Amino acid sequence: MAELIDGKQLAKKINEQTKVSVTTLKAQGIDPKLVVIIVGDDEASEIYVRNKHRKAVQIGIISETKRLPKDTTQAEILTLIDQYNQDKTVHGIMVQSPLPEQIDEAAITRAILPAKDVDGFNPENVGKLYTNSDQNYPVSCTPKGIMTMLRAYQVKLAGVNAVIVGRSNIVGRPMAALLLNASATVTVVHSHTKDMATYTRNADILVVATGIANLIKGDAIKPGATVIDVGMNRDENNHLTGDVDFDSAQPVAGKITPVPGGVGPMTIATLMQQTVELAKWSE
Repeated sequence: MAELIDGKQLAKKINEQTKVSVTTLKAQGIDPKLVVIIVGDDEASEIYVRNKHRKAVQIGIISETKRLPKDTTQAEILTLIDQYNQDKTVHGIMVQSPLPEQIDEAAITRAILPAKDVDGFNPENVGKLYTNSDQNYPVSCTPKGIMTMLRAYQVKLAGVNAVIVGRSNIVGRPMAALLLNASATVTVVHSHTKDMATYTRNADILVVATGIANLIKGDAIKPGATVIDVGMNRDENNHLTGDVDFDSAQPVAGKITPVPGGVGPMTIATLMQQTVELAKWSE
């Protein structure tokens, strides 16, 4: 049976380290501050934002949530972002997805200053990631958290075959860049890939981020592989389930993340960690 990668426990450790960093910064007169903008009344977004706020407060980060009505215009959001960009007390800005249809998400992403882009989505930061820049810059939190997990569990990265299922800008693409920067041999497969299992069965590290419940079964996994399940879905009984069929995958894999308790807690822990890093880098 595969070893469980305990994201919850690792996130706890990361949060404790972040809390110490916050205390150190405060002693230097720097108060890390995160601003989250949420537009509309998406229920899942509200839960995420509340969880982020709660965790920030526990760690000692100043957390501000700006709630805007669903009919807010793009110009109004851009004006607000500009205010936060100019506010020296704010270190991290994020706009919660999804956004109402009248808003161009890419324009919002570009508007956040790269130095305050806590999500790591600004094209300038993405460019630094893809060129493996040696500068300080934020990276998309879920992939960054996954790299922390892989290193904490001493998973070999250099020279291994890594396969990513999914090519989103939030997980798939930055994950590919991070693994490539760590000298893995990276393949990205997606909905147009023919015979996906041919690729996944060859993966020493398999990262699945599709939003399709139980897409990857045990017979599509290489024995002994490290399997990272980014999915968060609800089954017919309203239970949380991943993109990997855990019951058939666990006997085959060498290491595996559970859902819940795997990648999810690490994403929030990394967001907090990165907020504090942005505060450090701002000086």
